[in-house]
Amino acid sequence: MEVRIFKDKAALSDHIADFVIEEIRKKTSFNLGCATGSTYKGVYERLVKKHNEGRVSFGKVRTFNLDEYLDINKDHPEAYRNYMSRHFFDHVDINIANTHFPPTDEHAEYESYDGFIASQGGIDLQLLGIGTNGHIAFNEPGTPFTQKTHKIRLADATREANSRFFTSLSDVPRYAVTMGIDTILGAKRILLAASGKDKAAIVKTFLEGPISERVPASALKKHDDVVVVLDEAAAQDIERKHL
Repeated sequence: MEVRIFKDKAALSDHIADFVIEEIRKKTSFNLGCATGSTYKGVYERLVKKHNEGRVSFGKVRTFNLDEYLDINKDHPEAYRNYMSRHFFDHVDINIANTHFPPTDEHAEYESYDGFIASQGGIDLQLLGIGTNGHIAFNEPGTPFTQKTHKIRLADATREANSRFFTSLSDVPRYAVTMGIDTILGAKRILLAASGKDKAAIVKTFLEGPISERVPASALKKHDDVVVVLDEAAAQDIERKHL
């Protein structure tokens, strides 16, 4: 696991955007696992800017989002497909038919998403954030590392953290469908990003603590190609001498 630390969120976003572009350029087709949230908003803004400057095309890219809310109107601006359209898809040359999300139909076979990803050649680069309770995607503490794509009830801490995107806490969905930890570990390369002092404690626990289902992100230590990208605020508690 490689850890890279940058001055602030802007520098972190610049680096991740350049990292994604470099990876895309390596292959004739590319499968990108996409994350949402405030950390990646800046990354997508930079990718759009670089596309408009002619520095990257997304014509050969297929995307696979980590998760989607279940108990939410599909037209709601905070539905993750709408987030991706607003911040990324609508502004680049990606083929919308090549943008994919976990199934959200009431009687969906959620694990079919894993099979579909495999049929498309697997994910070349998976982007991740980390929750203050250590979740990755919506895999809350206690999720088995063997779990594939599944429905999950969101933890109170996760709903409270996401309430800033909604009118009130009561409006935050209680359920979502998410790639499982096993699904995520199937990616060929993984990049996890964290910014801000509110992530400092969990970043320290994730990097310095044991592998445990109580900290879902710790499963990434079982993968052989993970890059962790932090800003100084998120990295403030870690022991740099061990990096």
